[in-house]
Amino acid sequence: MAIATESRPAGTERPSLLLVLTGLYLAQAIPTSLFLVAMPPILRQEGVTRTTIGYLGLLAIPGVLKFLWAPMVDRVRPFARAHRAGWIALTQVGVVLTVLSLLLIRPGDIAGFIPIAFVIAMLIATQDIAADGFATLALRPGQRPMGNAVQSGAAAAGVVLGGSVGLLLYHQFGWAGMVLGIAGLCLLPLAAVPAMREDSDIAEGSALRPRPRVMAFLQRPEARRILWVALIFRASEGLVKPMEAPYLIDAQVGLDTIAYLSGAAATVAGLAGTVLLAWLLQRRGATATLGLIGILRVLACLVFALHAAGLVPGLPLLFGAAALQTLIRYTELVALFSLFMTVATPSQPGTDFTILACAQYAAYLLGSVLSGMIADRFGYALLFGAATLLSVAVLLGTLRLLAGATGPAAASGS
Repeated sequence: MAIATESRPAGTERPSLLLVLTGLYLAQAIPTSLFLVAMPPILRQEGVTRTTIGYLGLLAIPGVLKFLWAPMVDRVRPFARAHRAGWIALTQVGVVLTVLSLLLIRPGDIAGFIPIAFVIAMLIATQDIAADGFATLALRPGQRPMGNAVQSGAAAAGVVLGGSVGLLLYHQFGWAGMVLGIAGLCLLPLAAVPAMREDSDIAEGSALRPRPRVMAFLQRPEARRILWVALIFRASEGLVKPMEAPYLIDAQVGLDTIAYLSGAAATVAGLAGTVLLAWLLQRRGATATLGLIGILRVLACLVFALHAAGLVPGLPLLFGAAALQTLIRYTELVALFSLFMTVATPSQPGTDFTILACAQYAAYLLGSVLSGMIADRFGYALLFGAATLLSVAVLLGTLRLLAGATGPAAASGS
């Protein structure tokens, strides 16, 4: 399947393209990590209740529903010579200004904070559509695994810059110092916008292209098959990952140990793990790669289930399973996003990719919502046992769906 008409020789400008993608995805990761990593402990320290902090989950709504306005981003050019670059510039400037508006409220003002955070979530969701559309068109098939590894690595770096650095700035310089520091960091990715090279064939004859529509995606059988993969692959992860830290706390593991464990695992997974996965994806394709990730998820869930049932004593194996879960979280997105790109059409790349990205995110969030309810009512052992069985079913279902796919979707990255 052709992604875009290219006139330059294969492999040229790859380093600069990867640097541009790093900047684009850092632009999203920094403010997202500020709100999801740094703000919960800050709000709690300011006396905000756990139930109220839970309302931060509302920030996920734009990420789930962004497929509704993705066709508009694919269709509308904010500037004559800058389509997706124009969207990214506009939304990033909006993010910086909205972050600065946090100076108008105090740290514990949850009524003022939630609307500001929701506006930023809307801007980031819109920006993500444009960035994914650009990446889908710019990356050749052989570049997709590394390009998506860059995206995953940028997300891990964003956790450090927006989350860890945000907390350090708050601790050292207070609320205003943190807001100004994060706003400054959010300015840096704008340097990637002038370097975005959008193919001229996208601009030329754009009136002849079909109007981007969600139904245009759903009418294609190969797209619907990959949509099913997106809907099921992360379902069991949603049951386990949100309850991982609470279970470790209940297993008498200290907060400092959990912080070191998650930080080290995120660093390794976000850098070495994603590069290794990209290498595997290029050589073995999506079916083999997602199959391996599925097997590792079954093993991780099984360790949690056996430990919760008292059949595996001690903590070392549990720590290994927790680290494996983090590795899976980062690496699976490299494989999934590379697979999604194979069924994204040149006429509406942002729309097609966004539909699949929303599907996998919605499946994860559904599991997250159910995980706490199941754990409270039936206990950890049943929750992790159910996740193990679901992981087996998802593994088999994914392999069956990809075995029936034809062309690039069956061997993404090869």
